[in-house]
Amino acid sequence: MGNYDAVVVGSGPNGLAAAITIARAGRSVLVIEAKETVGGGTRTLELTLPGFRHDICAAIHPLALGSPFFRTLPLERFGVEWVQPEIPLAHPLDDDSAVGLYRSLTQMASSIGRDGASWVRLFGPLVADWQKLAPALLGPLPLTVHLPALARFGIPGGLPAPLLSRLFFREERARALFAGLVAHSFLDFRQLFTSSFGLVLGILAHAVGWPFPQGGSQAIADAMAAYLRALGGDIVAGWQVQSLDELPPSRTILLDVTPRQILRLAGSRLPAGYRRRLERYRYGPGVHKVDYALSDPVPWRAAICRRAGTVHVGGALAEIAASEKATSSGQIPERPYVLVAQQSLFDRTRAPAGKHTLWAYCHTPHGSTIDMTEAMEAQIERFAPGFQDTILARAVHNNADYERYNPNYVGGDINSGVQDLRQLWTRPALRFPPYSTPIPGLYLCSSSTPPGGGVHGMCGFHAARAALKRL
Repeated sequence: MGNYDAVVVGSGPNGLAAAITIARAGRSVLVIEAKETVGGGTRTLELTLPGFRHDICAAIHPLALGSPFFRTLPLERFGVEWVQPEIPLAHPLDDDSAVGLYRSLTQMASSIGRDGASWVRLFGPLVADWQKLAPALLGPLPLTVHLPALARFGIPGGLPAPLLSRLFFREERARALFAGLVAHSFLDFRQLFTSSFGLVLGILAHAVGWPFPQGGSQAIADAMAAYLRALGGDIVAGWQVQSLDELPPSRTILLDVTPRQILRLAGSRLPAGYRRRLERYRYGPGVHKVDYALSDPVPWRAAICRRAGTVHVGGALAEIAASEKATSSGQIPERPYVLVAQQSLFDRTRAPAGKHTLWAYCHTPHGSTIDMTEAMEAQIERFAPGFQDTILARAVHNNADYERYNPNYVGGDINSGVQDLRQLWTRPALRFPPYSTPIPGLYLCSSSTPPGGGVHGMCGFHAARAALKRL
């Protein structure tokens, strides 16, 4: 191979985002991927039965449409067709009802009971501010921000989730809905800033929806790869890089990997102090994932759940908080909080005619190998009696399976590191910019850098911008 301006190791959304940013600047770039196909957390395969297409990791993509970087990509030109479910999210409750998260704030106000006005008072200004907030929330610690917008977000966002719920909502319906959003953080709800995760996901539901690409999340990676090639970038798949020494000559290297892999790839090149900081990097809880092939749609008691792309299964706020506290403490939750996506209700390409898929996972302690399938199905049956009668096949992956599939998911951690206040803007180590390393020309571009997990490409975008300044 010839010389490149940049070599990117890893073709997840962040690796591809870094490569696209480099190529847009007129620089030569090569992406190296260990597997035979690009994608990282955005791959789609027939995991259960022929004709049933399942997203292996990421499935629903509000952050993609809300990302400043993704808004600049011509994904539709390269085959991405976004599907917007009728209702972004539903949250069933034990009284056989469910609360919905609607795109329209007006509809939210009329559907959520006595807390409708409070929901709009909390989210309305933040939805209007999203374009001002996005650069600050989806990047490194901001040096220049829109201070009024950040204050409107940061004051409630800095609160522990139970406290914000008590301050703003009087009824369990709104509190449960918000708790389901917060639980995407994988954090104990009692921590500061847990409310910020719920606020971001709620803002995105109202601002851009919770869409997914027709045919599967692989469409995102395939479109990014096609766009990169159109810009003149190169991609080589099926190459498991063992050391930086085997890479072709380049002026800079960007790694879409976590600290554990950096230590392996860079070895003794890293200064001892930086190595120690990477060794202390904290990984979080993992996921136990089950993909289902179904004979029929999930028979939810509450009709609203049959119109939603995503369903949060976990009951009231106290129950969800207890589940997340347990996993954060290394314990198995008795009643796990289960995230469910039912893409085939809105995308006929996902399953044979008349049949359906279901994507579901719950959080489990880091490195757990406990089989949570029975507990997950009991939770779904609780709100959808007869669900198990619709199951044709299952594909089950515990934390260890996920790490074998993708070494970046250390201990099953799909966010590539705890995203708490101690380790959000300073991940993986306290440096400015956080994407740089002590080795000149070596940068990190994975979700182990700010802003962390999610399909938004912003880690790769910011890392590439840092690298371009040196180039």
